[in-house]
Amino acid sequence: CKIITKDYNLGQSIGAGLNRFSETIVGYWVQLKLIVSPSTGAYKGVGGFKAIFDIFPPIWNWQAFWTLTAFLSIMLGVLNLLPIPALDGGHVMFLLYEMVSGRKPADKFMEYAQTVGFFILIALVLFANGNDIFKAIFS
Repeated sequence: CKIITKDYNLGQSIGAGLNRFSETIVGYWVQLKLIVSPSTGAYKGVGGFKAIFDIFPPIWNWQAFWTLTAFLSIMLGVLNLLPIPALDGGHVMFLLYEMVSGRKPADKFMEYAQTVGFFILIALVLFANGNDIFKAIFS
């Protein structure tokens, strides 16, 4: 893999950074849509801790390290925006409901929603790491 270095002045670097940021975020949402569409089979590529370990190169490279660290951080931020009750996206969803309806959801409902959201998150972690185990055994 050959690394190409481009030099930018301050103004160009801001434009290039914003462009790369927007392309990256759009790409993450497209990938997320593919993963949740069973017809694409992209869910088979979801991985857990071993998959994360495997994306780092075998030879230490600071640029690769920080690029992958940024990738994982941004992906966690994007996933945090999903409308799952235990995540920030779920809180936003309930706040929007409260703004539109003018009333707060019942505390008992919020408690159940948080519990369901927690179990969804645990299921996602188990699915991702289960995929890693499945691939290790059958590949």
